[in-house]
Amino acid sequence: NSQTNKSIQVTLIPEEAEDMWHTYNLLQVGDSLRASTIRKVQTESSTGSVGSSRVRTTLTLCVETIDFDSQACQLRVKGTNIQENQYVKMGAYHTIELELNRKFTLAKKAWDSVVLDRIEQACDPAQKADVAAVVMQEGLANLVLVTPAMTLVRAKVEVTIPRKRKGSCAQHDKALERFYEAVMQGILRHFSFDVVKCVLVASPGFVKDQFISYLFKEAVRQDCKILLENRSKFMVVHSSSGHKYSLKEVLCDPAVTARLSDTKASGEVKALEDFYKMLQQEPDRAFYGLAHVERASEALAVDILMISDKLFRHQDIATRSRYVRLVDNVKENGGNVRIFSSLHVSGERKFLFYSLCFRENYIGSSCD
Repeated sequence: NSQTNKSIQVTLIPEEAEDMWHTYNLLQVGDSLRASTIRKVQTESSTGSVGSSRVRTTLTLCVETIDFDSQACQLRVKGTNIQENQYVKMGAYHTIELELNRKFTLAKKAWDSVVLDRIEQACDPAQKADVAAVVMQEGLANLVLVTPAMTLVRAKVEVTIPRKRKGSCAQHDKALERFYEAVMQGILRHFSFDVVKCVLVASPGFVKDQFISYLFKEAVRQDCKILLENRSKFMVVHSSSGHKYSLKEVLCDPAVTARLSDTKASGEVKALEDFYKMLQQEPDRAFYGLAHVERASEALAVDILMISDKLFRHQDIATRSRYVRLVDNVKENGGNVRIFSSLHVSGERKFLFYSLCFRENYIGSSCD
């Protein structure tokens, strides 16, 4: 990073889809963003005819709106041009779509601890997706990567499976085999076994068992070493459906929790389950709602603060500063802070602030 005009700037290169999510959480209205982009410009030939062409140029925008597509992991940033450019006038509007493996430079007037922690997390190679999951039912499978920051659907496989007919199952069985083959190819394409420590295969009924049987029979037949060498990483578990939301119940299964204990992805799920357990068993030590959590923090009583990352995307500086101050206070007084991602299965639950208090003699109301 470098320092210019009393503002600090940092240059980053997004290398994978998850980096776009981190960038979305770093950007705020009023920031300055410099990146390579495509601009449509009008040209006039020597004969006077007017045409248009698309040129690649580097622009610096004052950020006004930020749009993140969570399915495609695409990030578009709209703002006004604040640096001289041969194609774009000062003050003209432009939308930059940030691209993988192309650097961008971000400048802010103030960098708080939450933003700096986010950069550190994004640049830490240990924070990668070490849990993968195939959540399936007959004819539908979601192939998902779970990181500490987000739950990312890498592929969705859908195949129409005809019903079994009296006296003939041929069409049903052929379609099922096509479905299993597509899921197998998806696993090979989207899961990196160098990083992934565990692959959860979840479904209602026997679909998961039949698929695993097919997968390793085919792996032997095709001599697919990558699957055969990583067979021990696969774990079969029950889910209520093949939809992504079923992953929540899968990650809360005690057998799965035990298996994932040494993975990065399990931390948030476990922290939230601990909170709910304490809310039932020792309600006087569990607090939620901003005012009550702030009071517990002021009394140096917070052991673990759980807070949603959506709060730090608040565009009102005073409001955002209040949240940052809460995080800093808890850390300074020896507490732990977990910032939950709204794109992680654990963060999809609608909560904003939770805290677990360790001071036995702290008494407060736990609801707003």
